[in-house]
Amino acid sequence: MTNISSIAVVGLGYIGLPTAAIFAESGLRVHGVDVSQKTVDAVNHGTVPFVEPELGDYVERAVAAGRLTASVETPAADAYIVAVPTPFRQDKSPDLSYIEAAGRTLAAQLRGSELIILESTSPPGATERLAEVVYGVRPDLMDEDGGSLDFAHCPERVLPGKVMAELVTNDRIVGGSSRGAAERARDLYLLFCRGDILLTNTRTAEMAKLVENAFRDVNIAFANELSMICAGLDIDVWELIDLANHHPRVNILQPGPGVGGHCIAVDPWFIVDAAPEAARLIRSAREINDAKPGWVIQQVKAAAYDVLQSSGEPPVIAALGLAFKPNIDDLRESPALDITRQLGEQFPDSRILAVEPHVDTLPAGLTSLPNLEKAAAREAIEAADIVVLLVDHAPFAELKELAAGKHVVDTRGQWRQTPGI
Repeated sequence: MTNISSIAVVGLGYIGLPTAAIFAESGLRVHGVDVSQKTVDAVNHGTVPFVEPELGDYVERAVAAGRLTASVETPAADAYIVAVPTPFRQDKSPDLSYIEAAGRTLAAQLRGSELIILESTSPPGATERLAEVVYGVRPDLMDEDGGSLDFAHCPERVLPGKVMAELVTNDRIVGGSSRGAAERARDLYLLFCRGDILLTNTRTAEMAKLVENAFRDVNIAFANELSMICAGLDIDVWELIDLANHHPRVNILQPGPGVGGHCIAVDPWFIVDAAPEAARLIRSAREINDAKPGWVIQQVKAAAYDVLQSSGEPPVIAALGLAFKPNIDDLRESPALDITRQLGEQFPDSRILAVEPHVDTLPAGLTSLPNLEKAAAREAIEAADIVVLLVDHAPFAELKELAAGKHVVDTRGQWRQTPGI
């Protein structure tokens, strides 16, 4: 049973806001903190600034009940959950500046005995670094036992598009700076979590999340490498994978245009940075997946050559999808977004039609390209000479017939023909 009645959630993004909303639904008084005034205003109006099924209902109820508010300032609270970004730098090393900034900001509000939980996906030692920052600002909170605060790491393990359900049903790992800190964090998550809550230390909890995503990345790299091999051998990779997966101990994942999202595309680099000499397979998988967008561009260039040879005109190219996975609006680390940008840059004489039904406007990285414009799916396919299917959004499935007779680069297998001999 927790003795915590108020929580401040620092960072109201794809994880922070659902976490804030579900704690408020559980009866706690929750205050969200974000650097974006637009996000703060949306939450205070009971709305959600991004697409996540069911989240809007939770936020609306919590705000209406007075249990969820938001601001750009960090208040005093019994517990703090830090859910800020953890990107990597140009050299692929982790950037902990957002975590450190959150620690410095919340430190000013502390009285002693608070629970501080880092949910941001982090390299080993990040929770310890957060504690160093907090105690650096507030050395008065140190005591003979090393400090009067409890620190824990509880990585999220949810799937975008199913966040609200998986927050409740998935098992959680809680790493504590001490046994007491881990148990205190566990008791807090028990307010809504029906899955098992597994206790460990902070470094093991941090590494567990990285390992989960590196496992996925390595397996996706195998599928992506297969797709490139099969293209050169005139083999349908999706049929091949389907056949191979009939073996009782084989489960090959699906290839795509690369790997996106803040987790799988980023987290393995944290392991590589922590153990650069030992993490050889993990590094290779990252390099394979990071190289896949360039391979897709080469397929488009081959199709563009055929169009130019037959018509004498630069091809019109439709790029279907910008998000990093189907049926969401999340563009973080999206290979589809990267490919679309490269199309605009490498085909300056072509008209590039970017299709993304889940966003209203193109991101800044695309608006600067004069030959690139946002378009609806049907109109883009009809106008295009080359159709590049980058994301298997559900509405695209029924538009396959519109691409008949055109050059199609299908990176998802959504439009592939029924296998046959």
